[in-house]
Amino acid sequence: MIALVMFLTCLMMLVLGFPVAFTFAGVALIFGLYFEGLQLFMLVAYRIESIMTNVTLMAIPLFIFMGLVLEKSGIAEKMLESMGLLFGQIRGGLAVSTVIVGALLAASTGVVGASVVTMGLIALPVMLKYHYDKKLACGVICASGTLGQIIPPSIILIIMGDVLQQPVGDFYRAALLPGLLLVLFYVIYCLTMGAIAKDIAPPMLRSNTAISSQYWAAIKAIVPALALIVIVLGTIIGGIATPTESAAMGAVGAVVLAGCSRRLRFAMLHQIAMETTKISAMVFTILIGATFFSMVFTYTGGDKAVEQLMQYIPGGQWGFVLLMMAVIFLLGFFIDFVEIAYIFIPMIAPILIKSGIDPLWFGILVALNLQTSFLTPPFGFSLFYLRGVAPSSVTTLDIYRGVIPFIFLQILTGMTIMLFPNIIRAF
Repeated sequence: MIALVMFLTCLMMLVLGFPVAFTFAGVALIFGLYFEGLQLFMLVAYRIESIMTNVTLMAIPLFIFMGLVLEKSGIAEKMLESMGLLFGQIRGGLAVSTVIVGALLAASTGVVGASVVTMGLIALPVMLKYHYDKKLACGVICASGTLGQIIPPSIILIIMGDVLQQPVGDFYRAALLPGLLLVLFYVIYCLTMGAIAKDIAPPMLRSNTAISSQYWAAIKAIVPALALIVIVLGTIIGGIATPTESAAMGAVGAVVLAGCSRRLRFAMLHQIAMETTKISAMVFTILIGATFFSMVFTYTGGDKAVEQLMQYIPGGQWGFVLLMMAVIFLLGFFIDFVEIAYIFIPMIAPILIKSGIDPLWFGILVALNLQTSFLTPPFGFSLFYLRGVAPSSVTTLDIYRGVIPFIFLQILTGMTIMLFPNIIRAF
């Protein structure tokens, strides 16, 4: 009961608007002091040290830095403009180009906020100019920006590897085909909407520029970033380098690409370094808060209570998996993906092992599920990011209604992985 009250107290405080990291740490501190005293927290310093010296987690700030360099240097902007020229002449083509660039940004950055803001500033005005339906335009930008949650090098996959004690390279291999499958569903939906309702996604007027010039411009914009993606992911998946080493190579490679594009400035690097520090500090502060909470939760018998509760779930393994997916989906309405990964997943990890469920398969399902948390109100971060850069003609209701079909497409992808688990073994 104590553990349950702790969890409900945290949820209530989050709904009231208290900061996430300090909410979990503060609630754990109050309950821990009341029921045990200071001696319960004697090992906290060692736990914090283990987080800050975790070699795998060191990849997070490096990947964040790489993504911000590609965004600030204008490389992402060039890719989006080139893809728009290639696909814009077909119905739904601008939406398709947004999805493809979203996938490339996901594979090169993994930073959802940067992807959504970049595409919101560049793609949304173009789609509105060519009379795209506002809901479709907003939905495709928000959904494409969240692809960084499932397409490597995803930060959540690094966290899942750490929590479930699985190699991050295995998670990257397992996530490749599910990520591409989700992109395919997005593309099919955009083309279908363009074909069914011709006024929803009309084509662009054909440019006077020669087709060969358009292809050459697209190649020059896409190939450098694509080469960086292949190098970073290839070295991880091939076992040549650790995620941290590959992230370091990616960070250096992004700086080199920015230099080649002649947009590299010291002031820009300083801004990127400051933003990387802020985002990394936020992530690691949340991890420390989650460590406080999980320690007190375990001491009060919360893990045993959860294990006993799970024994009464009907349906065996499938009942357990379906219930966990439903709970994680609902938690995503109120809690950030980092907290869910570092607080909720460790609660059920022992049951996962005892039930004989493949942690790799379950981790991919969780990553897909957590991707929807960026699109579900009231705390869908992609919705906030787009709202911040969208023109006044686009209402908040347009954004909320636009993401609904893409939430269902993400659920459809998760169900497909459930029914065909060998998909994660394709690479």
